[in-house]
Amino acid sequence: MLTALIVVFVVAYTAIALEHPLKINKSASALIGAGLLWTIYALCATDSHLVSEQLAESLTSTAQIVFFLMGAMTIVEVIDAHNGFQVITSRIRTSNLSSLAWLVGFVTFFLSAILDNLTTTIVMISLMRKLLAKDEDRLIFAGNIVIAANSGGAWSPIGDVTTTMLWIGGQITSINIIKSLFLPALVSMVVPLALTAYALRGRLIEAPTVSDSHRDTQANPFESSLTFFMGLGVLVAVPAFKTVTHLPPYMGVLFGLGLLWLMGDLLHRHKEDEFKHRLTLVHALTRIDMSSIVFFLGILLAVSALEHTHILTMLAQWLDAVIGRLDVIVLTLGMLSAIVDNVPLVAASMGMYEMAQFPTDHFLWEFLAYCAGTGGSILIIGSAAGVAAMGLEKINFFWYVKNISPLAVVGYLLGAGVYILQYEWLH
Repeated sequence: MLTALIVVFVVAYTAIALEHPLKINKSASALIGAGLLWTIYALCATDSHLVSEQLAESLTSTAQIVFFLMGAMTIVEVIDAHNGFQVITSRIRTSNLSSLAWLVGFVTFFLSAILDNLTTTIVMISLMRKLLAKDEDRLIFAGNIVIAANSGGAWSPIGDVTTTMLWIGGQITSINIIKSLFLPALVSMVVPLALTAYALRGRLIEAPTVSDSHRDTQANPFESSLTFFMGLGVLVAVPAFKTVTHLPPYMGVLFGLGLLWLMGDLLHRHKEDEFKHRLTLVHALTRIDMSSIVFFLGILLAVSALEHTHILTMLAQWLDAVIGRLDVIVLTLGMLSAIVDNVPLVAASMGMYEMAQFPTDHFLWEFLAYCAGTGGSILIIGSAAGVAAMGLEKINFFWYVKNISPLAVVGYLLGAGVYILQYEWLH
């Protein structure tokens, strides 16, 4: 059974990577892969009731991310419909691509630590659509946004799902993880950004035409600003909502979406239906990329099948037996998180290493938070931020491997080196 599961996952993963040559949508490959993996597991398992429970558990955790993604994407679409992003784009004075790359990189890095890497990626890529006309420029910026968002999420206890898992599990403390990972995470973002900015030196920004960037809308400047700040406020408030209520983030996004919906209906209630239709949440829901959401659902369910059949746990144990050194093991796990979702890898590591042996804020947990958070940038489908960017900008898997992956690898390894040197110096 295990061999069959591994073969199916590899084939499905290859089909996703070869989406453009095969002309088969990656969502189809992900759903078929997930279906086959769970079918094989169900047919080979002796306890069908247990398999059903595990599938229900996986669907619950996956649905939380999917609902969050849907809510965040809808909020972004509503802001866009009101031309709300003009609040930011009109204040960007630089005409140089290199300077814009630095600005976008640092804003993404710090915003990701406050929001999370997924939401930040959606917001920043939406902004780039308003600033850059050329597809090639937007793809390069999207790749760097993924790197910056994952790096920014790694040093914050609420910036990345894996860091949050370790924080909630007691493996790390919030203040310590910020102090320990800020510099390594910054290096993992700055180095790729510096290389990109150097490559873009001397090139000027080609802005979209007026008809593309300023779509005809019935929203006045007040409505645009109000929608922008309320929409962004909802996203910023999600971490605080989670901290206060201990409810999952998707509940905060859906709650905020309801408030934004109410505000929109009240704001436009006196307008004619034909004019206000494009400004409503109903219209925004029709504009979100459901194909990307379905792909996200499929790939997470596929990986969860590997998790419940203990393939990922066996992988972690094999690495422990073959390599032995903690730093190299964690570095390898970070690289693997670019192929397999980092959440089950971290979950397997949390189950494999006892806190009695590796107490809170141990080297293992800190380095794992860094590697799992930033390693996903190496491939476009290695992180939630990457998957979102892939759907929003239709990024080709091999284009990313050729143009962004080398930058991500350099930043990842240098950041890891900085953490190890910093740890040795402080301890």
